[in-house]
Amino acid sequence: MPELPEIAVFARDMQRELAGRRISGIEVLQPKCLNLPEGEFAAAIQGARILEVTSHGKWIKAALDDGWLLFNLGMGGEVLLTDREHLPEKYRLILDLEDGASLAINFWWFGSVHYVHDLETHQQVSVLGPDFMSLTLDDFRGLLHGKRGGIKSFLLDQKKVAGIGNVYVQDPLFKARLHPLRTINTLSDAEIEALWQALREVLQQSIDLGGSHWEQQLNGEHGQWDGSYFQVAYREGQPCPNCGTAVVKLKTGSTSTHICPSCQALEPGQ
Repeated sequence: MPELPEIAVFARDMQRELAGRRISGIEVLQPKCLNLPEGEFAAAIQGARILEVTSHGKWIKAALDDGWLLFNLGMGGEVLLTDREHLPEKYRLILDLEDGASLAINFWWFGSVHYVHDLETHQQVSVLGPDFMSLTLDDFRGLLHGKRGGIKSFLLDQKKVAGIGNVYVQDPLFKARLHPLRTINTLSDAEIEALWQALREVLQQSIDLGGSHWEQQLNGEHGQWDGSYFQVAYREGQPCPNCGTAVVKLKTGSTSTHICPSCQALEPGQ
C-alpha cells in the first residue's frame, strides 16, 4: 500500500514530467473510480493544462488551469507515463496528453481519480491533517498537546497527520523506544523529539531511495527501499538489533505491530 514516500516520489516525478502539458483525452474502464459521471469528468479535464503536481499524505494533487485532479492509489496500483503503443496489461484509466504520451493508471483495490474545482469541497482531502514531512518539531509537539489516545493510533489517523501508514510507523516507534500502545499524555518531551526525528529519518530515507521496492514509479522502475532497511518491522522471532531479544508481533487495533518487548516497554521507566 503506497504511503507518504511513494506518493511523494510520484508527485515529484509527475511534476518534472507533466507540468505544462495538456490533457487531450480520457479513456475510462472503471467509472466507479471517478467522483463524477464519466461524461462530466471528461468534459471537466478535456483540454486542461497541468500546472503543478504536489502531494499531501497519500493523495497526489495535480493543479489544472481550472480545478484539480486528485489521485489516490488506495491499497496499491500504478501510475505509468507511457504511450498508446506501450500500454501496460492492466489499467483502469488513461489520460492522453496532446503530445502523444499517455498516463496509464491502475488500481488494485479502492483507488480513485477525482476532479474538483475547489479543494475545500473535497470530502477526503479537505479533512486531512498536515503532511508529516511539513511538520517542524514544534508543530508536532502542538499536534500531540493535550491528546490522551495511543500514539500509534494517532499517527495512523489521516485526519490528525497525513501520510503515515503501518509499514513506515513500526521502525520509528522502535527507534524512539516507544510501545505502540503508549498513551500520548505519558510521552516526555525527549520521547516526542525522538519520535519526530525517527519518523523523518525513515520517511526521508525511503523518498531518497525512490520509495518502496514493492511499488512502481512513474517510469515503471521499482524503488530501492526494501526489507533490508527494516529493524524490527516484519521481523517476528528475529533478534532485536539493539539487545538481541526476539521481536514479537502485537495486535494493535486493526493493524499489527512488530516490537522489541525489552526496548519498547509499555510502561515508562521499565
